[in-house]
Amino acid sequence: MASMTHDNDTPLRHLETPEALRACLPLMRELRPHLTDDADFVERIGRMRHERYRVLAAMHEGQAVALAGYRFQENLIYGRFLYVDDLVVSPARRGERWGARLLEALEDLARGAGCTQLVLDTGLGNALAQRFYFRQGLLTRAIRFSKQLGTSAA
Repeated sequence: MASMTHDNDTPLRHLETPEALRACLPLMRELRPHLTDDADFVERIGRMRHERYRVLAAMHEGQAVALAGYRFQENLIYGRFLYVDDLVVSPARRGERWGARLLEALEDLARGAGCTQLVLDTGLGNALAQRFYFRQGLLTRAIRFSKQLGTSAA
């Protein structure tokens, strides 16, 4: 697919302010439709920052066109790694390499932080995302099991 050049040089940047985070909420809802309240979204990210969560995004005319939420973690399976919580590109901007550009930037951040792995989860039924991740060099290495424990939104 041909890259469109009109925004190709748009920098990726970390979103830090409540205003910037609110501006990315419409795009985040593409991935996480249960996030409906702006104030709750900003508060959640504030709490997640204590776990080193950050949002890296490409902004165009005040709106996010692509974003990745991620954090640095360490465990006994992977050692030190970068975990990608969220990766989404505006449906109108897919095919412009935004997802690949985000993953490349995350890989650079991970290497710079001494991480040995980049890890993410995707739904078993999300074949389009799975194909994209395979094309980007990510491999399936596990199946994650989970159990709903309450009624609070995930």
